[in-house]
Amino acid sequence: MSSHNFKRTKLATSLSLLLGASTCLPAFAEQTEHNSDIEVIQVTGFKGSIKESTQLKRYSSGVVDAISSEDIGKFPDTNLAESLQRITGVSIDRSNGEGSKVTVRGFGPDYNMVTLNGRTMPAASLPAGGGTPNSRAYDFANLASESVKSVEVYKTGKASIASGGIGAAININTTRPLDNPGLIANVGVKAMHDTTNRVADDITPEISGIFSWTDADAKFGVSLTASMQKRDSSATGAFVNEWRTTAYDGTIPQAADDIIVENAPAMGQYYSMPSDLRYTIADRERTRTNAQLTLQYSPVESLTATLDYTYSQQDLYEARAEQSIWMDNYKTHLIFDDNAVKTPIYYQEERRDLSTRDIGLALQELNQVNKNDSIGLNLEYFFNDQLSFVFDAHSSKATSEPDAPYGSWVNAGLGANIVAGQQVDFSRDLPSMVINFDDCSRTNLNCSGALEQSDVGTSILDSNFARQESTVDEFRLLGKYEIETGVIDFGIESRSMESHSLQSLTRNTMGNWGIENPGELPDGYLNPTNFLNEFDDYDTSGSFDQGFTGSASEIGYWAAQQYGFNFAADGAFATNRTIKEEIKAAFVQYKHQGEIGDMPFNLLVGARYETTDVTSTANIDLPNAVAWEGNNDFNVRYGTDKQDYSLSSDYNHFLPSIDFDINVVDDVKVRASYSTTIARPTYDNLSSAATVGVPTGPKLIPGTTNAPASTGNPGLVPLESDNFDVSVEWYYSDVSYVSVGYYNKKVDNFIGLTPMTQNYYDLRDVSAGPRAQAAIAELQARGLAITDSNLFQMVAAMENGVEFDSMSYEEFEAAYDILPNGDDPLMEFTAQVPTNNKDAKIDGYELAIQHFFGDSGFGVQANYTIVNGDIDFNVAADPTTTQFALVGLSDTANIIAMYENDKFQARIAYNWRDKFLNSAARYVNEPAFTEEYYQVDFNVAYNYSEKMSFFIEGINITEQNSRQHGRYKAQLWNLEQNGARYNVGMRYNF
Repeated sequence: MSSHNFKRTKLATSLSLLLGASTCLPAFAEQTEHNSDIEVIQVTGFKGSIKESTQLKRYSSGVVDAISSEDIGKFPDTNLAESLQRITGVSIDRSNGEGSKVTVRGFGPDYNMVTLNGRTMPAASLPAGGGTPNSRAYDFANLASESVKSVEVYKTGKASIASGGIGAAININTTRPLDNPGLIANVGVKAMHDTTNRVADDITPEISGIFSWTDADAKFGVSLTASMQKRDSSATGAFVNEWRTTAYDGTIPQAADDIIVENAPAMGQYYSMPSDLRYTIADRERTRTNAQLTLQYSPVESLTATLDYTYSQQDLYEARAEQSIWMDNYKTHLIFDDNAVKTPIYYQEERRDLSTRDIGLALQELNQVNKNDSIGLNLEYFFNDQLSFVFDAHSSKATSEPDAPYGSWVNAGLGANIVAGQQVDFSRDLPSMVINFDDCSRTNLNCSGALEQSDVGTSILDSNFARQESTVDEFRLLGKYEIETGVIDFGIESRSMESHSLQSLTRNTMGNWGIENPGELPDGYLNPTNFLNEFDDYDTSGSFDQGFTGSASEIGYWAAQQYGFNFAADGAFATNRTIKEEIKAAFVQYKHQGEIGDMPFNLLVGARYETTDVTSTANIDLPNAVAWEGNNDFNVRYGTDKQDYSLSSDYNHFLPSIDFDINVVDDVKVRASYSTTIARPTYDNLSSAATVGVPTGPKLIPGTTNAPASTGNPGLVPLESDNFDVSVEWYYSDVSYVSVGYYNKKVDNFIGLTPMTQNYYDLRDVSAGPRAQAAIAELQARGLAITDSNLFQMVAAMENGVEFDSMSYEEFEAAYDILPNGDDPLMEFTAQVPTNNKDAKIDGYELAIQHFFGDSGFGVQANYTIVNGDIDFNVAADPTTTQFALVGLSDTANIIAMYENDKFQARIAYNWRDKFLNSAARYVNEPAFTEEYYQVDFNVAYNYSEKMSFFIEGINITEQNSRQHGRYKAQLWNLEQNGARYNVGMRYNF
């Protein structure tokens, strides 16, 4: 075993850069793997970058893939997630057509650990359209690619890697000045054109710059990278809020007496019905700012200190418009398909009473800002030739919060009562929206035969305030000890994580859907818009083409004056939740190199032990009563005092790992790995407080309350996976190889929902108490029917000393509420409680080839991943039963062709992902599937001189669209029409 040389040679610098050894724990543990026969990697062009990544894959223990920058500031994609999708087994989730989060080997974003220079990073993101923040997943759209040197994907577990990733541990390495001695400075500018843009700037700028300097002795260095990007885009789409599946009993609810049903379901057969259909137009603005400052000092050869600060910010704005129809009554004609669960491929309603109903014309607005900042200190010290240490500490914060006084999201409900009938053809990819327009039946509408602002009135104004702040404070002390037989790595770690989430919904009443006040909005508040003109890729023949765009916040401020409310977040948070985790860990691993016969081998054996303490606290308004307000109408009443409601739990894990590889011949390596890894529950599942709902259904039998509740479970333990990998890799040149691998993951403790009936907050059931029982007896004595209405009316009459028949039921309902007392029994609530009660197996194959054709400059990369799971969603199953199914499982493939010479570089990349289940309960127990998708990207660069280069990039140049459906394709959930993006730019090196 060779001893360590303190001197920072060019070879050592290259390998340190490659493996991110200055701060990345896995790399630090493996930095001695290479031997002196490895040539120094000169990182120039595609081929140099790929050579660097290939070396890492070849010489690492376990299954590791990487993407490296061909030069500082020239990462191969404009977005890190877009780059990661090129790696075998990695697929991505897209937001606004741009990669944001990654799935690895079927495990989604929450089950992968993302680190920056080996450090665990916090995540914060707000769900689109409001809602409570829940995800742990780091959003790669927050980080520009210019400051990134490499991204490594560790698919097999190691004792030295921070826990939290079952799919993979993904490490992002940024540039360090002492790794690049001397002066490096360059600036890049881009002009972006997003072909989807409708109303903003067609060309938006991006500017980035890098400055890196060291003194002549390479003892002190400073680097600064910064970038700013503005993107304007639009999105056109369609969606359905709900698909409701039930058993056919020979009737269709809310249908006309003479309804025509073609190809009707058989008695007892399941069928699905939609709640609505909506067309949408969204205009978006995104400004992203990134910066990283790094200081390094190496006063002696044995000590290097690194201090760095990383900052990123995304400012997001969206103005969105909807055009929608409701499908809830007056059904006159249905045609069903032939699926096991039948879907109406044709739907028709007609207003037989000559009245009209509203078309929905909602406007929404998003104002949100996402911030990330991290400061860290790293000390690397070589005590002697055999023993070295690394101390690393950082404090990092991620925040996602509103950027407007009303909150992060506002919805202004508008409507026009002009619909006499409507039809939908669900057999189309884009379902049609056909409206029988009638603005002449209403005396208060302008009978013009066209939808105008004078037909439109307001309804409700919903404002959502949501905020998430997550912090991580982490300390690590790592050691490496070289002995005669190998290398021992060891370390201790402490990580404190805290995530605080707030969410509230403020609802204010405006008008009445245009029934009483059409035309109330001031002139100019609505812009007439032909929605169909925005659907370039779909058949829109026969669909209704009139709608409006506008500003939801402008309407909100007007309505606040008109109707006398405050258009601002009121601070009454439905969710005020804090999750804290304290993690302590220790690990040790031993690396041994040897030979079996003439075959060199590497053996890495390690173990990690972790303890985790979890505290979940909810600051909530405690409910104090469930009021009975009429027949089967109930309402939860809340007190004015907030209270902290906390629950705690703890768990520990022993995580072993073994990696073995052997060169069976000079260029052929066989690997086998085993490890145990974990992934922690999402934040919503750890919530400590229960949210109670109101009883539903008849109250004819006291004690039969059906009251729902929802709650988390702080006692949940992480998912735990036993992983086995085996692969064969043939490296027939330094940049060309073929690999075939098989992986198997047996996962325990998946989270399912368990029905649990119990009381919450000592709430009592007035409708099951002695007053209700006395009222039933009195109704029976009088010979009156025991109905919900009679029961409520009798209790109210006896409670308030009035005669049962002194007024109508409606007058009783308006006059009296009945509150519980201490004589009433405790109310039983049925909650779906998250529980560790599921297990599953995922396995599959990874096939990859990388080949360069000699010195011709041409090269190709191709890979294919097969993912299998043993639990699928049964689309024909009972809709009343909650199914557990594995989400995110899909085959993926990539093909990349490239060419380069001294002056010219070109690359075209094809990425494909098969259909996959993205939710097992999009609505109640209804699934959502994302349909098959592919994308083609390219980039071309020309080196005008050693200092100046020009480039052009194209993303999604074939303008593929995304679509999600329910049990079958006709059950549209969501469709978004995407477009291409093009960047033209230059980079100048000083």
